[in-house]
Amino acid sequence: MEFLTNGPVDPGVILPFLAAVVLIELTPGPNMGWLALVSLSQGRTAGLAAVAGITLGLTLWMLAAAFGLTEIVLAWPALYQAVRWAGVGFLLWLAWEAWKGEGDPARAAPETRDRRRALFLRGLTANLLNPKAALFYIALLPGFMRPDYGPALPQALTLGGIHVAVSVAIHGLIVVTAARVSRLGAVSQGASVRALMAGGLVLIAGWTAWETRL
Repeated sequence: MEFLTNGPVDPGVILPFLAAVVLIELTPGPNMGWLALVSLSQGRTAGLAAVAGITLGLTLWMLAAAFGLTEIVLAWPALYQAVRWAGVGFLLWLAWEAWKGEGDPARAAPETRDRRRALFLRGLTANLLNPKAALFYIALLPGFMRPDYGPALPQALTLGGIHVAVSVAIHGLIVVTAARVSRLGAVSQGASVRALMAGGLVLIAGWTAWETRL
């Protein structure tokens, strides 16, 4: 309680900020669909490896925003568009992999360190190429910061840390739920799941392209 009253952030903004980030993280997006696919096909450990990569990417965007670096991306339209379309292309590539059978629960890949590393790097790449993260911190974060309360950097880092923690909790829940569904044998048609997940990722790629346009 002492941290809430004497910390770097105005206590009055914490609950509204939490509500905002929970709603944002619960909105369907590229991370959700891909994590569900990985966890259905390869289990909880593989899904958590992907979550670790996604979290690192999100944390790097948060730190960049806290130190003002994301404004450079938004200030240079060509750079922003390059990141944006690279992210869309990466989602389409993941969809192609799912369609080919990378995500087929009927023939899940064996659990290996190399496999976990690959999933970690894919999660990291997906978030580094996600301009929505930059837009989130540029558009939403300043609305919960109080210039008269204290220095901006501690406020940005604290609120950003809260967002990352919420993201980990929700992504972890998706992984655990999808892995449990797979263990219960609820996924019986591998080809159908591949088609569903690939189609979902294609739709998410299109949605991401639309939502991140400037």
